[in-house]
Amino acid sequence: MTLKRILSRIGSLIINAFVMLLSLSCIFPIVWLIYSSLKTEKEFALNIAALPAYPTFENYMNAIKTAKMHIYFFNSLFTTVVSVILIVLFSFVVGYFFARYRFTGRNLLYTMFLAGMLIPIHALLVPMFVEFKVLGLLDKRITLILPYVGLGLPMAIFLMENFIKDIPHEIEEAAYIDGATLTTTVFRIILPICKPIISTVVILSSLSSWNEFSFALVLIKSDALKTLPVGLTNFTSQYTVKYTQLMAAITIAILPVIVVYLIFNKKVIQGLVAGAVKG
Repeated sequence: MTLKRILSRIGSLIINAFVMLLSLSCIFPIVWLIYSSLKTEKEFALNIAALPAYPTFENYMNAIKTAKMHIYFFNSLFTTVVSVILIVLFSFVVGYFFARYRFTGRNLLYTMFLAGMLIPIHALLVPMFVEFKVLGLLDKRITLILPYVGLGLPMAIFLMENFIKDIPHEIEEAAYIDGATLTTTVFRIILPICKPIISTVVILSSLSSWNEFSFALVLIKSDALKTLPVGLTNFTSQYTVKYTQLMAAITIAILPVIVVYLIFNKKVIQGLVAGAVKG
C-alpha cells in the first residue's frame, strides 16, 4: 500500500469519526431529554446524566393534568394544520401562475413576495399587535393562523415557482388537446407532480408554525388558546423549575415533529434539490 493511499485512508477515517461525533452531539440531547423525563425530581437532582433507576411516567401524567398540555397540544395542532393547508394551497396556485404566465406587474409582485423572506419577523411584532388590537383579532382561534400563513408564503412561493417552472409545458399542452380545463390540468396533473416540493413546504411550514413562540406569546392571552411553546413556560416560576415535568412536556412537544420528519425526510431533500435555482 502506497503512502498516498495510507494518508487518504487515515483522512477518510478522521472525517468519518468527526461526522459520527457531530451526529452524536446532535442526537444525545434528545435521548437525554427523553430518559430524564422518566426520572423523579429527586433522582434527577442527584445525577442529571445517569439513566433512571425506576422509570416512571408520572411526569407525563402531571404535565397533562396540572399543566393542561393536552389543551396546548390541540391548539398547536389546529393552528399548524390549518396554516400549513392554507400555505400549500396558496403557494401552489400563486407559484403556478408566476411560473407559467407573464403579466403586467408580475416582476414587481414576485419581488414583493420574495422581500418577505428578507424582513425580520420580530420587527413586525409590535405593528401586528397594534393592527390586530384595532381590528379586534386578538385572542381568537384564527389569530395565529393569519401571521403564520403570511410569513410562511414567501419561501413556499419561491420553492413552488422554481419547481413548477421546470415541469415541461408539453404535459399541459397534451392535457388541453385532450379537452382538460385549466382547473383540471392544474390540480389533477401538475399538483401530483409537485409532491416532492409540497412535502418540503409542509415540513418547513409545520416546523415554523409548531415552534413559533413570540407571536403566540404577544397575540394570545387566553389560557384556553395558548400553544405548546407558550405553555411550556408554566413549568418555571421565579425561584424554582420543575425540570423533570418540563422535560416530559418538551418531549410531548417534539415527538410529533420528529415522527413527521422521519417519515418525510427523503421527500424534503428531494424537494429542496428539485426546487433549487439551476445555474
